[in-house]
Amino acid sequence: MDLTLSPDVIAFRDDVRDFMRAELPLRMTEKVRLGRQLVKEDYLEWHALLRQRGWLAGNWPRAHGGAEWSAVQRHLFDIEATAANAPRILPFGLVMLGPVLMAFGSEAQQKTCLPRILADDDWWCQGYSEPGAGSDLASLRTTALREGDHYIVNGQKTWTTLGHYANRMFCLVRTDPQAPKKQAGISFLLIDMDSDGVEVRPIRLIDGSAEVNEVFLRDVRVPVENLVGTENDGWTIAKYLLTHERTGIAGVGFARAGLAALKRIAAQERDGAGSLAENALFAARIARVEIALMAMETTNLRVVAAAAAGQAPGPESSMLKVKGTQIRQEITDLIRRAAGPYALPFQADALAPAGNTAPIGPEYAPAAAPQYFNNRKLSIYGGSNEIQRGIISKAMLGL
Repeated sequence: MDLTLSPDVIAFRDDVRDFMRAELPLRMTEKVRLGRQLVKEDYLEWHALLRQRGWLAGNWPRAHGGAEWSAVQRHLFDIEATAANAPRILPFGLVMLGPVLMAFGSEAQQKTCLPRILADDDWWCQGYSEPGAGSDLASLRTTALREGDHYIVNGQKTWTTLGHYANRMFCLVRTDPQAPKKQAGISFLLIDMDSDGVEVRPIRLIDGSAEVNEVFLRDVRVPVENLVGTENDGWTIAKYLLTHERTGIAGVGFARAGLAALKRIAAQERDGAGSLAENALFAARIARVEIALMAMETTNLRVVAAAAAGQAPGPESSMLKVKGTQIRQEITDLIRRAAGPYALPFQADALAPAGNTAPIGPEYAPAAAPQYFNNRKLSIYGGSNEIQRGIISKAMLGL
């Protein structure tokens, strides 16, 4: 299903397609298509190309250097970018912190931080989750006690995505441990990662990568002017930020691209005398996930249309988060199954003949298992699916 597009929006979509064909480097699209791990330099290069075109901050107003796209334009850009196998735009500074600073930050914070986010001079990470405070984020225990012109921060953050690349972190801290409610007494701080007392330790994941980290904070001195908003009002800011984090979390573009890849793989893989796509059971699973994707995209387009009309997203965002993550997990599961034994982790050097650098098995197979494992996180981050179901039951069913 597609939106009914006006001529100017059609022109925008075609402009995005032309840009992807002309500017997106082939070596980068091949990395994305084959599921190879991107490094910091890849993201910086892609950000630079978008910045030159004026598209890096599509969600920002022009007054702050953004493109000020409509909800429909943002939706179309995401669809076209994923279809072209472009890297994602890293969200921490551009999608999460930027809007927070525009809404709650001081004039000095906006003048200092926003241009540096656009220029990629600062690489931000998110200091929210802690051991024992993930979906129950209000139970966080990292403290920030004021001493004169500084806060002294002590605690631990975990699952900090790409924190090993970051030079700055926006962080939730407890500034009033005696607050009567756990949501109260929380503040929102900006922390320099090179401060004394900050230690980053990578967490090795089941797929062998280390994109997430633990961050330990021991007597870290943070200037008071790095407080965003007012002291003890961080929970309001945290909820505001999460609405931006969950924007597009359904991942329609990623699911579309994944389904197209799954269909190509099923058509080329053999299953007895025919292709895997002709296997009745496998074909039925592809059909089910495609039907689910079509239904989810219809709901997503309703939300986009409502946003274009000035309406704020409601519990539909939670519905999209639950269904979207399930669909993407099912797609990577089917691709892994299509690869069969070639999806098993192995050391290519040990199995390949000496001097032979050709991949073992089909080209998509080495990334099949890592992508399957990595996508298990989709139903956890951004508010676990269990939390989203609670939101749906309260907001829509009155339970």
